[in-house]
Amino acid sequence: MNERSGSWLPKLQEVGERLAEEWVTARRPPSRPDLPQPHELRASDADRERIAQVLQDAHADGRITIEELDERLGTLYAARTLGELAALTQDLLPAEEQPLNLDGRPVSAVFKKEERGGRWVVPAELGVTAMFGTTKLDFRDAILQNRRIVINATLVFGGLEIHVPEGLEVIRVAKDKTVRLTKQPTEPGAPVVEVRTTNFAGEVKVKEPPRRKRRR
Repeated sequence: MNERSGSWLPKLQEVGERLAEEWVTARRPPSRPDLPQPHELRASDADRERIAQVLQDAHADGRITIEELDERLGTLYAARTLGELAALTQDLLPAEEQPLNLDGRPVSAVFKKEERGGRWVVPAELGVTAMFGTTKLDFRDAILQNRRIVINATLVFGGLEIHVPEGLEVIRVAKDKTVRLTKQPTEPGAPVVEVRTTNFAGEVKVKEPPRRKRRR
């Protein structure tokens, strides 16, 4: 009985993910030519150092030779974009451990928990689906493609959990009603994450860093 009851879950999950992908695709807005794509964004010195550390670790445990290390480091410090940096570690780590994540595809959690975090590029508009599952988005070390990010969230008995750093405001728009989800104050002109929800028994949670204690 237990085996039979469990055998349908992967199939149901597969069907749910396919439906979620079709739903998100139908709602996906056209790409904006005025915004650079994730791989076109300029790399920072901090991003270069992340990649350099992975390369040095790969040499230390024998995955690349000293000649390969020198060659990749030369390419690294001459690189200008995040796409050039990401290419240097693709053959060294699995996708979930890469120091840079340039995947701008929708995030779907159907009967499971799906996460996106670390050093990732958040596209100007991102589709999120949670059906009997939870989607977690961590913005604490993310790169925003635009100062106003729109998340189109479809929640069916599911949840969206958002982790934010200081200075990032999150608002929720549902049925022409706007609610501010972050409690801590932000500066005028601060970046904003706008969550547009289509939901049935779904919820959105925002986790902020602890408040700093004021000095006396």
